[in-house]
Amino acid sequence: MRICSLLPSATEIVYAIGLGDSIFGVSHECDFPPGAATKPSLLRPRVDPRAPPAEIDRQVSEIIARGESIYAVDAELLQSLAPDLILTQDLCHVCAAAPGDLATALTRFAKAPQVLSLTPRSLTEVWDDVRRVGQATAHVCEAEALAASLEHRITAIAEIASKARSRPRVLCLEWLDPYYVGGHWVPEMVWLAGGENALGRLRQPSFRVSAEQVMQSSPDVIVVMPCGYGVDRAAAEFRLDLLPPGAEILTAVREHRVFVVNANAYFSRPGPRLADGVALLAHLFHPELFPSGFPADSFRQF
Repeated sequence: MRICSLLPSATEIVYAIGLGDSIFGVSHECDFPPGAATKPSLLRPRVDPRAPPAEIDRQVSEIIARGESIYAVDAELLQSLAPDLILTQDLCHVCAAAPGDLATALTRFAKAPQVLSLTPRSLTEVWDDVRRVGQATAHVCEAEALAASLEHRITAIAEIASKARSRPRVLCLEWLDPYYVGGHWVPEMVWLAGGENALGRLRQPSFRVSAEQVMQSSPDVIVVMPCGYGVDRAAAEFRLDLLPPGAEILTAVREHRVFVVNANAYFSRPGPRLADGVALLAHLFHPELFPSGFPADSFRQF
């Protein structure tokens, strides 16, 4: 089977069930495992990913307001790769090519390939998507084993976290200029790791919040997880003065419990590594119950 993946999380799933050699094209953001980055890139961003956060937000907002995708599909390359299966999503047009762009590219095919769209909004739906990819690729057993192991792992973490003496209030900032709070599966991850989510809404998209709302949420822990960023870029751009004026009175700031994390690896992409994200949050919230042992590129403490 020849597979093209337009979504980093889908690429990770395909590799995790043993089909990395069957991937012939990926998105420009598919960088894990490392072999994925060697595949031809099928998407071209219409925004400047190197721009400051406020400028990225402005460019993205303008493009979406016009009803366009922020990524262009290389239709000629896609056709030349002759995929049997294309993996994409219809959850967030900031994360992958819009369905309309892909549909236009598919008009070049004499016989259109199968298209599997993944739209998870919770961890359970992410694990279900692992199974769906297994079914589409005739790797049902491998996918079921992976999904079951991920479910077992986060259940075990939740059981230990439930023994904590208290649950910290946690503010997950998915963007800083302007402020956005993490949604979809992020509030669930916070709860499983032994925290109480302050503003995000389970199974709902991330949304913009004001400086006043950030302050009123009174977080004990702040997790900065800019969508699309690794920890090095996030840490390089983050400063405590990017938080609202007066943030020094917040418990999270006073007790040095502000963490910048590798969002690309553990939070933004709905794939297998979300289980690692739950484990990382559990360590940040309850280090007495969950010892360290995470890679150096996992988080920075401020």
